Amino acid sequence: MTTNVDLAGTFQLGTRPVDRMGYGAMQLAGPGVFGPPRDRDAAIAVLREAVATGVTHIDTSDFYGPHITNTLIREALHPYPDDLVIVTKVGARRGDDASWISAFEPDEIEAQVHDNLRSLGLDRIDIVNLRMMGDIHAPSEGTIAPQFDRLAKLQRQGLIRHLGVSNATPTQIEEARAIAPVVCVQNQYNIVQRDDDALIDQLAALGIAYVPFFPLGGFSPIQSSKLSDAATAIGATPLQLALAWLLHRAPNILLIPGTSSVVHLRENLAAAKLDVSPALFAELSAIGAT
Repeated sequence: MTTNVDLAGTFQLGTRPVDRMGYGAMQLAGPGVFGPPRDRDAAIAVLREAVATGVTHIDTSDFYGPHITNTLIREALHPYPDDLVIVTKVGARRGDDASWISAFEPDEIEAQVHDNLRSLGLDRIDIVNLRMMGDIHAPSEGTIAPQFDRLAKLQRQGLIRHLGVSNATPTQIEEARAIAPVVCVQNQYNIVQRDDDALIDQLAALGIAYVPFFPLGGFSPIQSSKLSDAATAIGATPLQLALAWLLHRAPNILLIPGTSSVVHLRENLAAAKLDVSPALFAELSAIGAT
């Protein structure tokens, strides 16, 4: 039976084909991505519903919580389905006050990989993204060679299948690619945040996946009267249409919208069935250009 996830199509994430509509686990942690979920059973239910409806790409990190989302994923889904690709990220830690702190020394990077392996119950992680803190949600220049070289070493040891980067500049992406293959880039991008327009097209030509974080605006949800009006006209919610626009933006875009609600999860996945005509795509694209 064809599901909404199937309608989004697939893309090759390294050696693993994944559905372009995936799931991000960040919101399963407590408020501010810190501490346990308000409802642990509901969090488990969301993860199991995602996989049951065809999701094959789950994004997480051991600094969500910290140590919360990985534990939930393991409880809900281990032993993992053969077609499930779990992507994590390293490069940060959480303070006792819920602050986000750079943890970027090579030894710290290696320790985080081992933390993720333990918490997920894996012998090898499908993909590890090197997450630069930069301006938290915006990249800034600076060498990443020592850190990415350490990840490449762990990859050669068989602990990681593929490597990616997150919150990265084009220069950093090229620096990483000179060390080891990069299969995905995870940066902030959505219908109103369009700094990476040119980068997405360049990565598409290279066969590299682009995974936008905050595809719906993150902590500040997207608000646009033009988006709302267009969504009403086709019987969708504005956020569903924002996701559908991303799927039509480029074939290498993989979505990982997050939620702690089964109902909201189903709404997100239903975005894959929306018909975005060329005229509507052009109309929506103009939102981010103004």
